[in-house]
Amino acid sequence: MKNTMNKMIAALMVLCVLTAALTGCKSKPKDADLKAAIETAIQANTMASGVTVSVEKGVATLSGQVTDETSKQTLDKTTASVMGVKSVVNNITVAAPPAGPVVVAADDALTTAVKDATKDFPTVVATVSDGVVTLKGEIQKANLQKLMMTLQALKPKKVDNSQLVIK
Repeated sequence: MKNTMNKMIAALMVLCVLTAALTGCKSKPKDADLKAAIETAIQANTMASGVTVSVEKGVATLSGQVTDETSKQTLDKTTASVMGVKSVVNNITVAAPPAGPVVVAADDALTTAVKDATKDFPTVVATVSDGVVTLKGEIQKANLQKLMMTLQALKPKKVDNSQLVIK
């Protein structure tokens, strides 16, 4: 009887060890499955059109470009919430806002600035109309470049020197 009891205890112990081993060896999600799940989760977000995903050993890496910081953070949180993702490396960059239009000086301010710029050239007459500076008169070739640089710095739409006689 004692021998039977020892065999039963040994059998129960083996059964317990096998049960623990089988339940503890749960398979991890494959990287390809994680990548597909992440892509599905972030594609619901319209801001993710330029974002790519890669997964290696459960670590998801996001790369690409979005329009604002909020989009970047949202994609990071969405990726981290996918079951099986260990961590997220967020290499997403935020695009710089588009440059504003070139500011064209108003005619009154531009006229004043043009008169000030041409005061050193008494033989040159400058007029301003709709942001276009028109030059008339005569100027020495050596002084033309200096005058043109000064006028261009005022940011007019155009400097027309076709009526200017260059000596």
